Formats: sequence, structure tokens, C-alpha cells
Amino acid sequence: MKKIQMVDLQGQYEGIKNEVNASFQEVFDSTAFINGPQVHSFQKEMEEYLGVKHVIPCANGTDALQIAMMGLDLKPGDEVITADFTFAATVEVIALLQLTPVLVDVDPETFNIDPEAVKRAITPRTRAIVPVHLFGQAANMDAIMDIAREHKLYVIEDNAQAIGANYHSSEGKTKKAGTIGDIAATSFFPSKNLGGYGDGGAIFTDNNSLAHTIRGIVNHGMYERYHHDVVGVNSRLDSFQAAVLRAKLPKLDLYNQARRDAAQKYNEALKGESQVITPVLAGKDDTHVYHQYTLQVKNGKRDALAKHLQEKGIPFGIYYPIPLHKQKAYEDPRYNDKDFPVTNRLVKEVISLPMHTELEDDQIDFIATTIKDFLNS
Repeated sequence: MKKIQMVDLQGQYEGIKNEVNASFQEVFDSTAFINGPQVHSFQKEMEEYLGVKHVIPCANGTDALQIAMMGLDLKPGDEVITADFTFAATVEVIALLQLTPVLVDVDPETFNIDPEAVKRAITPRTRAIVPVHLFGQAANMDAIMDIAREHKLYVIEDNAQAIGANYHSSEGKTKKAGTIGDIAATSFFPSKNLGGYGDGGAIFTDNNSLAHTIRGIVNHGMYERYHHDVVGVNSRLDSFQAAVLRAKLPKLDLYNQARRDAAQKYNEALKGESQVITPVLAGKDDTHVYHQYTLQVKNGKRDALAKHLQEKGIPFGIYYPIPLHKQKAYEDPRYNDKDFPVTNRLVKEVISLPMHTELEDDQIDFIATTIKDFLNS
């Protein structure tokens, strides 16, 4: 059995080595290292894949979220509702723009933002909702969009973990996660389902005017050199990252299917184990791309299981051990700990197992057997 890795980027690279190396050589030959042909080609290919009018590449996923909010011209003090159980980048950019983050609890099965909690959090100052498609599964966008329309709110999808996931609406329409709200942000960090070999990100929207504004923001507010029409930032995807992403994009659906297959094998191997809950699929199979395969471990055994896995040489992740409302940077007297029962439980129970496109059956069997042996010892 090969050594088990949380993410096997080396193994994935071997499968696209020729394409990546040839693309790198093209970048070297052109010397167009910033905003070169590889970037423009990737942008167009991504637009076609997603079925969205505009993809605006940028330097990283956190920038993508910040730039999306800048493009909506939100004002200091405006309230933005997002999930308590997620990575800090989502709330970080809200605070950086001097907006007011409003954290709410999540659904106990999918871990995505709870629409009922969103409803309870809306005030006259609310301007936007940021649903995070956590661990690779699309949030309940039907409910979120209904709430947004009723209260005239923007919806900013944080799609950093769910690139390629489908969302099937109650009306029978299918769209890619990240193309449903007013605007979306994603990350191309190396470990993502579609990852570069460095930092990268992008913003998606069907709104022509908003896309125009954002194209200026990512480039110092310039549409014409040295003419600064809006307040901007310096956030551009470099040509080498675009080259890697172009090599991977045609294989993204295959990569995501490999993750779904691995998740199903985990599910089968762990079936009947009453002390763990395997990931709950809220919709059709293709609504989840398993950026993470995350278990809930009952009876207070999560930390002991983590120690056992470590002793057996099995990597794992605990995403996320501290709720955002308890993080020092985001503590606020507005938050009542009793309003976050699901998040407060999940941070004590979740553990993510190795999940990537190169995961092999014997590795999955060994991981599952190790877990079962521990739980039944």
C-alpha cells in the first residue's frame, strides 16, 4: 500500500505532467507572465464550463470574496449574513471592508448555512447573504434566493470548496454552484478540487455591469492605463497558475467523480457504525464534490480517534475546531452562544479523512478498518 496522504498532488501531477510542462514552456516562450494568453484562455474556458457570462480571475480566493463585496458597493456598517461554521476568510473580508458580519448557525446534516437562521438574523441594515458551499456540497440555494428576493438582498456564493458541483432547483433547472447568486468567489489553492500550483482565485457573475466594475477593481481600478476610475486592488492570476488550471479543467468532472466514488467506498466500509455519521447527501449525487469527506464522531470520541489515526500514520483534518463567533478577532456581544447549538456540537465531533483523486481502494479499506477497530475496541 502506498503512503496515505491527505491530498496527493504529486500523483495527480503525474497524470497531467505533459500538458502542464508544455503550457509552462509556452509561458516562458511568451514571457507574458501576468495577464497573458494562458489567463485569457482559461477565463473563456471557465466561462464555458460554468455556463456563466463572466469569469474574472484574481490572485486568491480571499481576494475574490473581498472584490465581490467591493463590486456591490456595500457601505461600512452594512450587515452581511454568513455561516458560523466555516473558514475565517469568509468573515475576514466582511470585517476588512468595515461591514458588519452577522454569523448564523448551520444545518445539522449538510453543515451549510441554515435558511431559517438567516431569516431570524435579517434587520433593516442587512444587505447581503454569503452562503458557503461547505466541504463540496451546494447549500440550499432555493431557500436562500427566496429570502434574498423577499428582502432585496445580494447573494454572494462562497464556492471555494464546491467547484464543479451541480445544483438542482425545485423548478427542475440545473446550474453549477457559484452561478446562482448575484456573484460568486472561488479559490484555486493547490488542495482545491480545481487547484493551481500556487495561489489563485476567480469571481463569477452574469451581471454585465458588475463584471465591468470588478474588472477594474482587480487591476488598481484601471480600465485604461493610469486612469483610475474606481478604488481598486492589485489582484491578478499569474500565467503559470492559469496554465495549470487549463490542464486540469477538462478533467475536473472526472476528478470530482473520483472523489464521489471514494466517498461511496468510505460510506460502504463504515456502514452500520453507530458511533459515526457519514456525510449526508441533500440532493442528487452530483450536488456534492467532496472537497472534504467529513465524519461526525459521537460519544466524545473524536479527539481520541484523531490520536489513534495519527499513531497509525493516517492523516486527517479537523475543520473547524473553533466557531467563528468564539474567535478572538470576531467576538461580539451580539452573539449568544445558545444561538449556535449545531456549530458548537460540530466543532467537537467532525473529522475529515483523506480525500483526493488518487485515493486507492486498499487505502480506503485500511482507513475504514482502523476507524472501526478503534470504535469497537
